[in-house]
Amino acid sequence: MKASLVLKMGQQLTMTPQLQQAIRLLQMSTLDLQNEIQDALDSNPLLERQEDSEQHSNAVKDTSDSSQEEISNNQSATTDWTEQIPNELEIDTSWDDVYQSSSSSTPQTTSDDWDFSNTTPTEADLHSHLQWQLNLAKMTDNEHLIATVIIDSIGRDGYLQGSLADIQASIDPVENIKVTDIEKVLNRIQQFEPTGIAARDLSECLLLQLQALPQDTPWLTEAQRICTNHLEALGKRDYAQLMRRLRIKEEELKEIILLIQTLNPRPGSAIENPESEYIVPDVIVRKNNHRWIVELNPEVAPRLTVNAHYASMIRRADNSSDNTFLRTQLQEARWFINSLQSRNETLLKVASTILDYQRDFFDHGPEAMKPLILAEVAEAVGMHESTISRVTTQKYMHTPRGVFELKYFFSSHVSTTQGGECSSTAIRAIIEKLIAAENPRKPLSDSKITGLLEEQNIKVARRTIAKYRESLGIASSTERKQLL
Repeated sequence: MKASLVLKMGQQLTMTPQLQQAIRLLQMSTLDLQNEIQDALDSNPLLERQEDSEQHSNAVKDTSDSSQEEISNNQSATTDWTEQIPNELEIDTSWDDVYQSSSSSTPQTTSDDWDFSNTTPTEADLHSHLQWQLNLAKMTDNEHLIATVIIDSIGRDGYLQGSLADIQASIDPVENIKVTDIEKVLNRIQQFEPTGIAARDLSECLLLQLQALPQDTPWLTEAQRICTNHLEALGKRDYAQLMRRLRIKEEELKEIILLIQTLNPRPGSAIENPESEYIVPDVIVRKNNHRWIVELNPEVAPRLTVNAHYASMIRRADNSSDNTFLRTQLQEARWFINSLQSRNETLLKVASTILDYQRDFFDHGPEAMKPLILAEVAEAVGMHESTISRVTTQKYMHTPRGVFELKYFFSSHVSTTQGGECSSTAIRAIIEKLIAAENPRKPLSDSKITGLLEEQNIKVARRTIAKYRESLGIASSTERKQLL
């Protein structure tokens, strides 16, 4: 083949660094964005918050006006301070009178940077709590070894994970530990706090808690019988069978069930306290003069600006390393500000469009939610569906009805008998309302709910009702049945 030069013309979309940065900021959550902004402020000297810039200019002005007065005051204060120092200091002073213990958790400063959370104890851990009790128990070396293995086998819910044979297999066979030895140690650990810990199943967990109650507790014996032999019937709410087996009346069964309901089926949760997760809304919707308005949350949308002092140091014709560094940082600061502004404008535009589509939701609640898909919002704001998906992921809206993720306002539709459309979110809200108002003795079945929705011109299959009910965390009609 003969080598030759060929000239071709074509179009190609290139992802510039500025465009990549804008897309990355767009899909960030609020907390991630705050960390990104802080990293940019720490790494780029030409980037600063606008309020910091205003405070700096005011501070410079105040300093120039009062410099002479401050110098004279410092000179007089220094003179007074040095005159108060004695020539000879006492050497027999008790150190207890001057030494301040640092063990106190009370801060010795009034600085705003002091964080109370740093002085508080960490979250409780179930295994550490049980190990602490084990260290206080009197046991032989073998028993202590078995107890340590048992504690390591307890899950976060407080139940023993695995059988006694599994625990025996995990111990060195040289120790010659028998299953009966493990069971004896298990019985001792089951006396630890919280009550019901190290149980092998729900029945044993409840029985351990019932055994810890005073013997004169009303209906204690009957509650133990139910937890031992009839727990499955109780779970199915087969109250007729329970009354027949125990030979008791309905009011007596109610008292027994109330006693069982005071027990904790997950004793480990009494110690395990997972760290709370907080949601910071990106946009705020409120009503002003009978009009709904949407605005960005000012706490998560700080106003950034270029540092005028450093920007004034940049010289056009200077190619030194310092000047090149300042020019590069200035360009990156401008890119970051533009990308952040583009993100805020896009988020506000999408939130405003959602507000226009779902105005009935804000006025009347979830039952008035309309069907909405990404394509409708994308067409309204003139953007691609992928952009709308990025904007609505991990972005939250604060409304008078609560805090919702933007994706909450998108839902599929179900056809009505009159040819209209109804949002699946609205159907879930209607189902929740119907179940909340049902008779506890005769809860609504999925088929009955289907019939009630048809009376409202909403045609939904029974299996769809079951799917919506399960997504709401609502049990079946059999499990919802209660005694009056």
